[in-house]
Order: sequence, then structure tokens, then C-alpha cells
Amino acid sequence: MIRALVFDFDGLILDTETPLIEAYGDVHEAHGIPFDRAVFVRCVGHAEYAFDAWSAFGPESDRAALREEMLAFYEARTLRQPILPGVVALMDAARTAGMKLALASNSKRDHCERHLRRLGLFDRFQFLACYGEVPAPKPEPDLYRHAVNQLGLRPVQAIAFEDSYTGSLAARRAGLWVVVAPNVSTSHHDLSHAHRRVASLAELDLAELCTAFASGHA
Repeated sequence: MIRALVFDFDGLILDTETPLIEAYGDVHEAHGIPFDRAVFVRCVGHAEYAFDAWSAFGPESDRAALREEMLAFYEARTLRQPILPGVVALMDAARTAGMKLALASNSKRDHCERHLRRLGLFDRFQFLACYGEVPAPKPEPDLYRHAVNQLGLRPVQAIAFEDSYTGSLAARRAGLWVVVAPNVSTSHHDLSHAHRRVASLAELDLAELCTAFASGHA
């Protein structure tokens, strides 16, 4: 029996990933520097992806100032983003069914909490598992294992909702049922290990999904 839903945050509840990529582009454009968007897209969903965001600015550039400029663009873009389609409906359906909700995110707690409170979603969650609170981030299974353990459940009793390769692989490794809804920044990811892929969470009927997974079918 499915008893909990575990949500990723960035790119799944709120599209903070596209604004981040575009914010780097804003800084490049402001300084007349060409922006290789494809390089930045590849880092989406990774907590520790190693690349030099400011290499095109040269070795004498003030990287701290460039980062502050980027963060200002990022904040402004992120605050304009709505909750992604289907998220609230799934949460409402879970509450009606008496199911628990948790978060498993590769972002730090203050980032997740701040936006969840702003969006009016924070009190819906029984537990948040965030970056730095377990031995390893996604794609390792630690965040998902921690979340379901804190809910007092077995992994097979929970459905994970993700948008990226890294997150969906982490959930699958942890033994949860995995549904992926990629966004514009992650649609190119290999998501073949997920149990189900949808264009949007708004496509999902929670009762049907729980019945399918509880019977052992995707």
C-alpha cells in the first residue's frame, strides 16, 4: 500500500533551475560575453557538478562581484515563478487519502524552507531531507532513505516525484516508486530508470497511480 509521496524541490515543485541558467546568461549578456547555455544546462540537478561559470570573463575578472550580480538576477527570476502544474492537486489528493508528504532535495534547507513558506506549502510536509544532512547527495540514495525512514515507512510504500536524471536515479536506488516530470532544463536527461514518465504532474491521477504501484505495476 502506498502511504507517502516524496517530492524533489528544484524543477519539480518550483522551476528554480531555468531561472538559474538564465541568470548566468543575464550576467554574460550584461557584459557582452557570449553565453554557452548548453554547458550550464548539463549542471542541472547535480549538487557537485564541477565547471567554471566565469571562464569566459578571463582570469582578471571579479568573480565575487559576478556571482552577486548573478544572484540578483536569479532571485528576481525565481520570485516570478509559479508552483508547477499538478503539484498542489497531488498534495491535496494525498491529504484526502491520509498520506504523508516529505521532501528530498539536493538544495540546502534554508533555500527549500524559504520558498516553501513563501508558496504556502511548508506546513504540508511531515519531513524535509535536504543537502548536507545525509552522507551523500543525489544520485546516491541517502536523501530518499532518510526521508522514508523518518516517516516510519519502507521505500516501497512511497512514490518519489522527480524531474532529473540525478534525482530519479537516487529515488530508484533507494527503492521507491519513481515518477518523473522533466522540465525544459531536464527534458534531455536519461530517465529510462523511472517507473513512469509524464510531461507534467497535472497528468496524474493519484488513486490510479497508487493502485498501479501497489499491485507491482508501473
